[in-house]
Amino acid sequence: MSFFRIQLQRSAIGLPKRTRGVLMALGLRKRSQTVFHPVEAQFAGMILKVKELVSVQEVDRALDSKELRAERSPEPGFFIEKAVPR
Repeated sequence: MSFFRIQLQRSAIGLPKRTRGVLMALGLRKRSQTVFHPVEAQFAGMILKVKELVSVQEVDRALDSKELRAERSPEPGFFIEKAVPR
């Protein structure tokens, strides 16, 4: 089963109540918040209503909160991007 990975990119401030209601139904409250919903017609319709505000990817499984946090964190250590001439 595949899932929609939906991330809120833009704020809903100043938008009609109906649009904000669609975001609430999807479970999106804050910018950069990510939710997962199964690929179904009802969720696809909701996404089309707010397509300017969200980014959508189709993924094979839903990630839990620990996996999302680990995805955002940088790798440990450091690397040199460009050597400084001495």
